[in-house]
Amino acid sequence: MYQIFFKLVFSRLDPERAHHLAFRWIQRAARVPVLRTFAAAALAPRHKELRTEALGLRMHGPFGLAAGFDKNAAAVDGLAMLGFDHVEIGTVTGEPQPGNPRKRLFRLVGDRALINRMGFNNDGSRVVAARLASRTAVFRTVVGVNIGKTKVVPEEEAVADYVTSAERLAPHADYLVVNVSSPNTPGLRDLQAVDHLRPLLTAVREAADRAVPARRVPLLVKIAPDLADDDIDAVADLAVELGLDGIIATNTTIARAGLGLTSAPGLVQETGGLSGAPLKERSLEVLRRLYARVGDRITLVGVGGVETAEDAWQRILAGATLVQGYSAFIYQGPFWTRAVHKGLAARLRQSPYATLADAVGADVRSAA
Repeated sequence: MYQIFFKLVFSRLDPERAHHLAFRWIQRAARVPVLRTFAAAALAPRHKELRTEALGLRMHGPFGLAAGFDKNAAAVDGLAMLGFDHVEIGTVTGEPQPGNPRKRLFRLVGDRALINRMGFNNDGSRVVAARLASRTAVFRTVVGVNIGKTKVVPEEEAVADYVTSAERLAPHADYLVVNVSSPNTPGLRDLQAVDHLRPLLTAVREAADRAVPARRVPLLVKIAPDLADDDIDAVADLAVELGLDGIIATNTTIARAGLGLTSAPGLVQETGGLSGAPLKERSLEVLRRLYARVGDRITLVGVGGVETAEDAWQRILAGATLVQGYSAFIYQGPFWTRAVHKGLAARLRQSPYATLADAVGADVRSAA
């Protein structure tokens, strides 16, 4: 049914306009008690065998929504209503910013992919923090907060900008993510270099601890799929050295060649980050490499090209304790999370593993 609706309605709309329309529907449905109760019952049935503990947090399952869909923490309950076990909001910057000029979001329907050059359009950390502080949770879900650099802030002031966001948002976050891997903010990916990343992560860790002295807010870093293997190893080693809680692998890619893209060349060559099905293999490669390097010492989050329960299961076997998706949500609609959860539960029952935790990294360990 959703595929018909997508073809007849959403596919005829500008992608960003369609996003805002769907977003408003999700918000409104979550505000109506009877409607949200029925929607959650239909879309978010729970599977006890999928219960997950990660980052010191308990979740209904391992499958969450990646950052980018709810940039301003405006629809957390609506997204939990749809069945996401955790919702990562953002990317949030120190100061509000409109992002890049439109048109900045493109569908590659035949490739089941998106290209975006949104540019961290968001309300800024002060406003988002106030929104999270005033939120009365309807559904229990884990809320991660993804922070990035304000575009106009020069690179030499980037650490202070991240610290501002961390201090404001850490009190309202179940976990924090330092995003240094979006291709749409000039100079941002330079911060993935270890000599830049070490002081940044150290400063954000200290800021979160100052802001929330009563508990440790887990801190993760999100990396690009375009890093060379040696750089992936360096980030993994740094994460262990600093006692980081996790790594999210991966963000969008700037690559186009070798991905088997079939969409029109003019569309494929739009600048920005490519997400969706074409990213599947590379993100899985990065995840396997990370797990081989860090094992169970830190939590890995697999994202990039996750469309089905089988994709999610492969991420878990490759080392991911948590799995995220986004682009497939656009193409598959509100029953997507239900299908992923159902399929994951079936795969676990058919596997030799007693729990999901037992399955994490099993393929990498067996190949060692």
